[in-house]
Parts: sequence; C-alpha cells; structure tokens
Amino acid sequence: MKFLLTSGGITNTSIHDALVALLGKPIAESSALYIPTALHANTNGSSMVARLIRGETNTAPFPDGYTSMCELGWKSLGLLELTALPSIGEERWLPLVQETDVLLVEGGDPMYLCYWMRQSRLADLLPELPREMVYVGLSAGSMVMAPSIGEDFVRWKPPIGGDRTLGLVDFAIFPHLDYPSMPDNSMANAEKWAASMPVPTYLIDDQTAIQVVDGVVNVISEGHWKQSTP
Repeated sequence: MKFLLTSGGITNTSIHDALVALLGKPIAESSALYIPTALHANTNGSSMVARLIRGETNTAPFPDGYTSMCELGWKSLGLLELTALPSIGEERWLPLVQETDVLLVEGGDPMYLCYWMRQSRLADLLPELPREMVYVGLSAGSMVMAPSIGEDFVRWKPPIGGDRTLGLVDFAIFPHLDYPSMPDNSMANAEKWAASMPVPTYLIDDQTAIQVVDGVVNVISEGHWKQSTP
C-alpha cells in the first residue's frame, strides 16, 4: 500500500499531481472508498459527514473549487463506515476494499478512528491489501498511521487508554501547523510536542503532504513544514 498523508487534503497542484502519480492513472478512471468514521467523535460529526459528501464544506480549496476529497471527480465513490463493519460479515465489504484504487480517510478524532480501525479489523487488513492501492489520509486519517500521537492529541479516550495508534509508518504527524483559527497549532507548540515524542516527527501545514512508498518518505509541499528527530 502507498500512503499520501495530508494535513488538509488535496489542497494544491503538487499534492494533486502526487496523488495521480501514485494511482498511476487519472482520478476520473479511479475508484475510491470514503471513510468518515473519525468525524463521529465530534459534536457535529454526523452533519459534517453529510456536508462533506455533498460538497458543502470547504476543507480542501483546490484551484478548481473542490470542497472535499469526495469531490475530486472519481470514476466511482463509495462510503465505508467502520462502526458498521463488526456487525456484518467480511464477505459483504472486504471484496469492495480489495478492489478499490484508493481509500480516502477523513479527519476528526485520531483515537476514535484508531479504535474502530481495530474493531472492524481494517487495521489488520491494511498491510495485506494490494501494493498499488493508495491510502489518502486527512489530519486524523494521517495521524492514525503513526506509532503514537502524543497525549496532547488524545481527546476521545479508548477503553485501554494511552495514545498508541497503528504504527504503519515509523513517524508521527502534527497537522494544521500555524492554521489561523487554531492558535494552539503554532510552531512553538508543535516543536514542544515533537520534543516529547519517541519517534521522528513531521510538523506540516495544510499545503503539505507526506508520501510513503515502500518505506521511502518524501515531503510534498507548497507551504511550510519541519522534520524533527528525537
């Protein structure tokens, strides 16, 4: 599986072109599954999911006016709700996952997303999915791939506690760096968070993404970012 881990989605031409290169074909010829689960831990989660699917919120203002990852012009787009999967047989959803070109994993609460990735068994299946498949994360959807996220980002608390996440990449991500409406996401606070983490970290703004293919990491950015090693 190939990873495109973003802070704000497909927000500029460089990230868009990286996605197309990872797919190996145009977006208009690619199938996608959208995973909104992380949003359900937010107070307005259900309405936000509906707005994102309908393209009514401006999370990724790409030059052509795309309003969410759902609005990029996919050949086909389905919804995969992780909270529903434990109650139905894998034969009802696993073939769909295995056949899709890209998983679009929405932001929200990273620990809630991690919990349901494990409960649904999607976390166990991700390493076994086809190598050519692309995983696109937005904010929490990117953070959950790290070994841990740090106590600063733990809001919804999992039953077993802690800040451990999936560990499918060997670094952690601080998203929305210096975002205007998030004063706590200043560079100074991000550096303090990075100093507390046991793994390498990337501090990235919404114009930046981290691409991982066969363990090789590349930063794609039209904004600003910083890498830190413990």
